[in-house]
Amino acid sequence: MLGNCPLMAFISVRNLSAAQSFYEDVLGLPVREAGPYAVVLDAGGTVLRLAQVDGLQPQPFTVAGWQVPDMGKSIDSLESRGIECIRYEGMDQDERGIWSTPGGDLVAWFNDPDGNTLSLTCSAG
Repeated sequence: MLGNCPLMAFISVRNLSAAQSFYEDVLGLPVREAGPYAVVLDAGGTVLRLAQVDGLQPQPFTVAGWQVPDMGKSIDSLESRGIECIRYEGMDQDERGIWSTPGGDLVAWFNDPDGNTLSLTCSAG
């Protein structure tokens, strides 16, 4: 039924202004629409809606991620904007915080200003 319909993604945030600045200025996502309760961004053709939520409790898992062509360049870009990758105890991540999956994909995680976990994935193939 929904197989041919575009997906919309939602990320809950506490401070809409700070979130807009992060997703637009730091991550480079163009704003399509901004209002008092939500900001709509273009994430590579996918609609990403940042929704203001009072009492947000960030979850300990990834809420959104991007497929990137070059993990090193992507990490360099994030680091140049003040973002550090998350290091997880017990995970075999390299010095930059990149984990290699059993299939060879590379994955790195970072947080937005509200503590939401975001990720980058670079396919092995």
